[in-house]
Amino acid sequence: MDETQLLKGILEGCVLSVIARGETYGYALLAELEGCGFDGLVEGTLYPLLTRLDKRGYVARRQVKSPRGPARNYYSITEEGQQALSGFLTNYRQVTAAADRVLFPQNEAERRQCV
Repeated sequence: MDETQLLKGILEGCVLSVIARGETYGYALLAELEGCGFDGLVEGTLYPLLTRLDKRGYVARRQVKSPRGPARNYYSITEEGQQALSGFLTNYRQVTAAADRVLFPQNEAERRQCV
């Protein structure tokens, strides 16, 4: 099974969740996601996602000049982003609960319930 498709389905919610904890920039966000187990996540995946979140109004972006190198973009969550994250969390819980019942039934009754 292609792990990439599964990752794309949840990465947006995970990124919003990290940004909701406090303003951050791309590299720090990437490092936090990697620290949580998102191994192999690359800038080419993260930065287009941040651009989409910005265009949808889910995050606010501000640029800060850097004494060394290019300006750094800092991201914070907006009210629309908070609502999107809340909806994502509700949907995620429902889908993962259903998948857990199918994939990891706890007893015979749970096994038959899904049939």
